[in-house]
Amino acid sequence: MLLAIDCGNTNTVFSVLDGARILCTLRTSTEHQRTADQYYVWLSTLLAHHKIDMDITSVIISTTVPRVVFNLRVLSDRYFNCRPLVVGKPDCLLPTQPRVDEGTTVGPDRLVNTAGAFDRYGGDLIVVDFGTATTFDVVAEDGAYVGGVIAPGVNLSLQALHEAAAALPHVDVTKPQKVIGTNTVACMQSGVFWGYVGLVRGICENIRAEYARPMKIISTGGLAPLFGQGETLYDEFDEFLTIHGLTVIYNHNKDMGNI
Repeated sequence: MLLAIDCGNTNTVFSVLDGARILCTLRTSTEHQRTADQYYVWLSTLLAHHKIDMDITSVIISTTVPRVVFNLRVLSDRYFNCRPLVVGKPDCLLPTQPRVDEGTTVGPDRLVNTAGAFDRYGGDLIVVDFGTATTFDVVAEDGAYVGGVIAPGVNLSLQALHEAAAALPHVDVTKPQKVIGTNTVACMQSGVFWGYVGLVRGICENIRAEYARPMKIISTGGLAPLFGQGETLYDEFDEFLTIHGLTVIYNHNKDMGNI
């Protein structure tokens, strides 16, 4: 079985797959101090709860937090007796190389989303990922990542607003009943919700105009369904796009004899 690990700035997702079938997906906060032994105790306890055997033979990792890689490598070596593939490292092959400015390092999360989206939906795509940052990835006709946009994430914007303005409380992200708020919380919720609807729509329209050919918009990330409520922002929502991208890259390396 394959263990696919998607480590973001806020949360880390562990998915156990049997072929293309996801058996279990588990989420924990990202902490670079967490040791391999702690990862194993947490993972084995929850998999036992879900009645899933720890028959893991391969591991692939995508992380935007470089400091966690060492302990995840130790986890793979010590408990699963395998050398993990780490997306973005030279020994991890990509189905299609990105086409960006020379010397530019593309985030592993963007490479993974590109691979997963192209495999499921073909080329000429905009992938919108609602994570710690809100990212827009442009996937070319042949599946290459060719650039994109990085904007502040929704929760990051709310946190900054709360911390910078003493009179403003921390609020949950939700779709308000109307645009014009009649109290502080409603005003903030309206600003965040409709502000990000406008941000997503405006950026995607400008990408399409610059790309000058029809493009599908694929969304992923926990808040994507919220911002799609009653709005035609996306063509598809794909909850497990990143995990699928990890399996695509793993299978590509396996087919190329790199594992």
